[in-house]
Amino acid sequence: MATAPLVVIVGPTASGKTALAIELAQHYGGEIICADSRTIYKGMDIGTAKPTLEERRQVAHWGLDLAEPGQRFTAADFQQYARSKIDDIRSRGKIPFLVGGTGLYVDGVIFDYEFGSDADPMLRKKLEHYSIDQLHEYCINNNVKLPQNSSNKRYIIRAIEQKAVNNSRKTQPLQNSIIVGIATNGDELRTRIEQRTEQLFADGVVDEAKKLGNKYGWESEAMTGNIYRLVHRYVIGELNLDEIKQRYITKDWQLAKRQLTWLRRNRFIQWMSLDEANNYIGTQLETWRKS
Repeated sequence: MATAPLVVIVGPTASGKTALAIELAQHYGGEIICADSRTIYKGMDIGTAKPTLEERRQVAHWGLDLAEPGQRFTAADFQQYARSKIDDIRSRGKIPFLVGGTGLYVDGVIFDYEFGSDADPMLRKKLEHYSIDQLHEYCINNNVKLPQNSSNKRYIIRAIEQKAVNNSRKTQPLQNSIIVGIATNGDELRTRIEQRTEQLFADGVVDEAKKLGNKYGWESEAMTGNIYRLVHRYVIGELNLDEIKQRYITKDWQLAKRQLTWLRRNRFIQWMSLDEANNYIGTQLETWRKS
């Protein structure tokens, strides 16, 4: 049998790509590598909507809990990790599924980016004293593309240090790969985000945030890019529960739009509904099985 293909499933947050990947991986003997710059952090389970323990029991998941909150972890680190896991999964006769919404993580793997060198400590020290607005202005003046999470200082600084990404990348994706994007109607996606927000609070995201804030500090960069910053404002009495839910829905909706902007630049992604993607990937894998 030929080498297993790399199945790449991308899409915005809450598009349903994780559930689709689990269903396909279960049926065809696959394992999932999560390409998400939020779920790499240990302890940030509810607030980053990590696959649940039950989902991880159904199918092996990789790419989770790779770093402590606040620890430096770059797209280059993820690329190295993912390459190793793809080889490992294939060596065991399984199919690797690369699944996520962090475009730079995915592109770094499938287009074999050659990332820039480590940061200049003097430049980093200077940039760390800048406000978010000053960093945005720096990016505009120096033609640096803002990262997906443009409110996270650490991500912006890394984008500046690398000029977003180095110039070297392949023009074609990895051979033997199936690349699908989940196309979701805007109203449906907004509803999914609203439902997931309610689920986060039902699952205990406030208590999780308090524990993380006490352990790592509320100003840790890993705490600034998602719901944890809003929960902090609730904890200190600045906002009530309904207010932080509505603000989070807006933030996740904005994240989804940024993710789609990045992903749509990749002309090799075939955009489909969940059902269409299920049928298409299934057909491709059946063909591979018979080869």
